[in-house]
Amino acid sequence: MEITKWMNEFLPGVVDGLYRSIREGYHVRVGDYMGLSGRQEVYEVLDDLLAVLFPGSWSRDRVQEQEIAMFIDETLRRVSLTLIRLMRGAFKNAERSDAGGDSDTMAEEALFHLMRSMPRVRNTLIEDVEAAYNGDPAATSFDEIVLSYPCIDAIATYRIAHLLYEKRVPIIPRIMGERAHSRTGIDIHPGASIGSRLFIDHGTGVVIGETCEIGNNVKIYQGVTLGAKSPFEADGTVRRGQKRHPTIEDDVIIYANATILGGETVIGRGAIVNGNTWITRSVPPRTVVHRD
Repeated sequence: MEITKWMNEFLPGVVDGLYRSIREGYHVRVGDYMGLSGRQEVYEVLDDLLAVLFPGSWSRDRVQEQEIAMFIDETLRRVSLTLIRLMRGAFKNAERSDAGGDSDTMAEEALFHLMRSMPRVRNTLIEDVEAAYNGDPAATSFDEIVLSYPCIDAIATYRIAHLLYEKRVPIIPRIMGERAHSRTGIDIHPGASIGSRLFIDHGTGVVIGETCEIGNNVKIYQGVTLGAKSPFEADGTVRRGQKRHPTIEDDVIIYANATILGGETVIGRGAIVNGNTWITRSVPPRTVVHRD
């Protein structure tokens, strides 16, 4: 069948079927929310924010040293206009009657919180890069880590998304986190609380849950899961609003494919969790956990 004939005779039926499904079933409410291109706009905002953190490394174009201040100013102005619109729509669509305040005010507070925190995020990320350099003998320079290590992309995205999560911005932090997950194989929920100098070596398959707490100077290898014992209550309803994921204290090392579960599980300071272990109970400080 010729493509022209197919487009004339059959494509209208496909279009009609999709349109009816969108109008009659689930769809993002155009206008009140981020629109049908909302996810792509969030990606673009995220790319711009990452570029501000590492100009010349993650920016689309080459940035000369004398142009850095102008580049940051121009980029953040553009980001602010787009992000405030997206967040206003997100708050409005979520109908968060318990959030306290109107969508415009909440969006503005979230934007100001993010922008004020960007220098601190940059400083913390430099500590993360330094931890990767000190923790990996294969690393030859900070440039190599920033440009090629997936953990920096994932952690930088987390640190941005977490700031919006702190201000209860709906959906947008999750979109950011899932974009990093798809690109790096590292799944960090924006609700997790993570200290400085985190190094995720290799990274593929790492999962860090929403209520997980991670201290400073923690090293995690590929395939590690910091998860919940069960997402369900005894009556079968989904658990919400409670701590479900473990606490990892300072200076802990967790080797490949270890699984640590439960909101009451604490891995004490300086502990070493060896690979392929399954942990659902707390571990005292400076303990070495071997596979049974």
